Amino acid sequence: MGDRTVTAARGVADLSVDWCTDALGAVLEGGRVVDVSTTAVGTGQVADTVRLTLTYDPPSSGPATLVAKVPAADAASRAAARLTRTYEIEASFFRDLAPAAAVRAPRCYDAAYDPVSDDYHVLLEDVAPAEQGDQLAGCPLGDIEDAVDELALLHGPRWGDETLLDIGWLHRTQPQRIDETVALIGQCVAPFLQRFGARLEPATVAVVERFTPRVGAYLHGWPRPWTIIHGDYRADNLLFGGDRVVVVDWQTVGLGPGPFDLAYLLGASVVPDDRRRHERDLVARYVEGVRAHGVQLDDEVAWTEYRRCSFGSLLMAIVAPMLVKQTERGDEMFIAMADRPARQIADLDAESLLAD
Repeated sequence: MGDRTVTAARGVADLSVDWCTDALGAVLEGGRVVDVSTTAVGTGQVADTVRLTLTYDPPSSGPATLVAKVPAADAASRAAARLTRTYEIEASFFRDLAPAAAVRAPRCYDAAYDPVSDDYHVLLEDVAPAEQGDQLAGCPLGDIEDAVDELALLHGPRWGDETLLDIGWLHRTQPQRIDETVALIGQCVAPFLQRFGARLEPATVAVVERFTPRVGAYLHGWPRPWTIIHGDYRADNLLFGGDRVVVVDWQTVGLGPGPFDLAYLLGASVVPDDRRRHERDLVARYVEGVRAHGVQLDDEVAWTEYRRCSFGSLLMAIVAPMLVKQTERGDEMFIAMADRPARQIADLDAESLLAD
């Protein structure tokens, strides 16, 4: 990306031939984009994602296709993005952390964020024919094992790295910011139950009602050491079919305990019977993966923190649908993201680990 300055995109309409030429910059080595077409891809609800098909002069000066993420056209989704800083976070991840990260994220050709307008873009490698996992159907064991291996590559190299606390956009776990998050969750619980309560399993509703008064203590008590966590590590944000799993949608990346992402993945993206059957083995696989990076992680400590972190997907399911544009698939996904981890919480007796 270098030191070039490309105006942050306001939306898909900004992705013109001139804009693409500027964004690709030195990659073109004097060439230019002469034609671009866009096709919507993905199922994201906070930003708009399109595949760009590009023609160059001279021909083959750059990649034939790219994927661009830009601000959502939907006003509610865009407002939610500003509230949760998702555009700033994703552009910052690709600018500051992705170049040195061991995890397989798409190559980023350009990233920009405007803090005044909240405009942004990330211009990414197109990894087709890799395909998005199926959040609703759940992932098969082989895909989940690959996703666990990739997660260890995200967490292990920066495990306990105190320099991460100096990255302002990444370190959002100060007490005041946690209090703001707790307040937001509290505002979302009632409308969440109003919209979904009749469609949720009764046990899920009961977990939500018991957990809500304890959210503050839960978030303030996140155990250390911390590392870089994805924050929304689930099937819809993983692309399968290539040599490695490709991890996308870095809009929620932050600092936290590594087992958070692991519990989130297994709770939200694996059907409960499969999770119960393979859970211990998958946690052990993750532990071995981070140990390969010199991390000293005890098996039982990892298991306890995995149990403690099993509330993460449930919290996302409560907050996210209240902030973004409502869709039929989105509703089905959020129901699964609540019901499955509620069963996980019960199976693991995770509520016994909560502070009063």
